[in-house]
Amino acid sequence: MTVSLLASSFMWTYSIERPGHLRRLDAPTPQNVAPGEVLLRPLSGGICGSDMAYYRGQVSHHHDADIARRSEVPGFSLHEIVGEVLECPGGEHTPGDVVVGWVTDSDGLAERVVTAATSVVKVPDGMEPTIAVALQPLACVLDITRRIPRVAGARTAVIGLGPIGLLFGHVLRSTGASEVVGVDPVDRTAVAETFGMNRTVMTSAQLWSMNLEPEDRPDLVIEAVGHQVGTLTHCLHALRPGGTLFYFGVPDDDVYPLPMDRMFRQSLTLMSGNVRDHSGALREAIRYATEHPGLLKALVSHTFSVHKTQEAFALADTVHPDRLKVVLDFTA
Repeated sequence: MTVSLLASSFMWTYSIERPGHLRRLDAPTPQNVAPGEVLLRPLSGGICGSDMAYYRGQVSHHHDADIARRSEVPGFSLHEIVGEVLECPGGEHTPGDVVVGWVTDSDGLAERVVTAATSVVKVPDGMEPTIAVALQPLACVLDITRRIPRVAGARTAVIGLGPIGLLFGHVLRSTGASEVVGVDPVDRTAVAETFGMNRTVMTSAQLWSMNLEPEDRPDLVIEAVGHQVGTLTHCLHALRPGGTLFYFGVPDDDVYPLPMDRMFRQSLTLMSGNVRDHSGALREAIRYATEHPGLLKALVSHTFSVHKTQEAFALADTVHPDRLKVVLDFTA
């Protein structure tokens, strides 16, 4: 094990003090970086929808260890990161490199962060950290879309047009979907074309699914909302016979009821899952972003100094047509 030679034994962090409120505090600086890990100086961080459950004081099963105490961990909750490599005992990364990816323990709201060396890759030269951090959610979307059979030519719908849902729209269209419909109570018409949507429907998933004509039912639905049980059933009811639902939104409950009779009689397929090969997905995201210049910049709507973390999380927790991806700048 390698001992970090850091100037101070304490660093600043943020943690969730109570629902809807973060506080800044000092915490021990990581001192031991093991082979297979990398020590980062964060440069930027992206606020994800999966962080919001903890910010609101909810218990999520996204982290299965010490669930009741996760909100007390310094630096929790932030997992989308761009950072400068300070140490990497295994040699996977070179000190001074700027890398992007996952903070494996979601404790990225801190002056120093340790994560798995395989969960980050080098950022392309010239890409600003506050834009590069959007490579992480793009990597998720690309990895999931790759697993879904028969996207080309399919009529598709994306439920939930937050940053992840918008990226799904773009990737589905570029993968050859014949139609991409976005469904969200928030008006996303201003960015629909940018993110590959043929049209958007400003309503709930339930009302949308109840009012579909047979000829309008999609072959594929992406659930990009999560944190609730009902949308799973609404999405399954929307599908045409033989259709597929990919449930990507983070589940907060262990058990979700299914309309099993409909699934059986309509020959529906339910898929779900998250990213396993972080570095491979990130490399694919870099390739895709290079082919589609301007995509990541269009996704990032607001950037805050890390000293305004409270304001950033409060904005990320709002519903507004102009609010897309909220990013923290650790250098400002």
